[in-house]
Amino acid sequence: MSGNTIGKIFCVTTYGESHGHSLGCIIDGMPPGIKISEKYIQYELDKRKPGNSKYTTQRREKDKIKILSGIFNGKTTGTSIGLTIKNMDQRKKDYDSIKNIYRPGHADYTYQKKYGIRDHRGGGRSSARETCMRVAAGAFAKKYLFEKYNIKIRGYLKQIGPISCDIKDWKTVEKNPFFCGEKKKIKEIKNFIKKIKKENNSIGAKITIISKNVPPGLGEPVFDKLDAEISYALMGINAVKSVEIGDGVNVSTQRGTENRDEMYSNGFKTNHSGGILGGISNGQDIIATISLKPTSSIKIKCNTINKKNKNTSIVVRGRHDPCVGIRAVPIAESMIAIVLMDHILRNNAQCKK
Repeated sequence: MSGNTIGKIFCVTTYGESHGHSLGCIIDGMPPGIKISEKYIQYELDKRKPGNSKYTTQRREKDKIKILSGIFNGKTTGTSIGLTIKNMDQRKKDYDSIKNIYRPGHADYTYQKKYGIRDHRGGGRSSARETCMRVAAGAFAKKYLFEKYNIKIRGYLKQIGPISCDIKDWKTVEKNPFFCGEKKKIKEIKNFIKKIKKENNSIGAKITIISKNVPPGLGEPVFDKLDAEISYALMGINAVKSVEIGDGVNVSTQRGTENRDEMYSNGFKTNHSGGILGGISNGQDIIATISLKPTSSIKIKCNTINKKNKNTSIVVRGRHDPCVGIRAVPIAESMIAIVLMDHILRNNAQCKK
């Protein structure tokens, strides 16, 4: 299956399925001499692993990372890096009863139509389980970007259902299972998710990612604009249905006098553009927001069809997130880190003096 690789110089290729033996990735283009350990990668993985709290899926996976190649004496060698994680808590039988039925809102129908065969165990390759390897690869990019350029990439929960959140304190984001930056909203979110779970339903969410200290000049017009490639990477995350850069959809109601970011000798007055002009970074914070749809696997009966195109109904059981957006923050951070890493290396190759 094509479409498993992202990046041109910093290239990440993932493999594996939700209920297969393991997941893994190959990283090509990582510069040599960067100190890194399994412990460092594990720290990033632990942010998204399932079973961390009662507000996410109760699938228990340790997501224990293992480095297979490309690291010697604790440093990157410049050769391809191999990483793997074993699946430990599969319950394949949970899906046997629906293997011939298409789950609405999932990729069951489209995978079957495209390939004529599909892995029905938890969604196979289309499962969000695959994203653990993106986080593992993103750990390498994050470390390089911070050590060499002081680039910091952090995300937070902007909205869950009707509850909107501001970023008041980054330390608060790190201390709650929702990545919420507004302490007074945490209890409200807890009660809301409890209500959603009691109803056997699910809910969507918005996540905002802010990248600080990004140097100006990153991006390759016209088709490889930085905002285009960030959008491409973020849209590739399971359940993401929209990507906004800067003010995003709100620009449709703004006047030019309001939207343009006036410039002064000491910098920009505002940042409606989200840190990117003409597809090239301008040195301001890069701000991206994603919207994720609610989990389609819920215990409420709905109509669908089977492989014989016959009408039927379905109730999806198993262990699923009431809101996939809760664990999307480290995934989105990693995808942006991978894109920025690739563009840093591309820019250095062409323009570094």
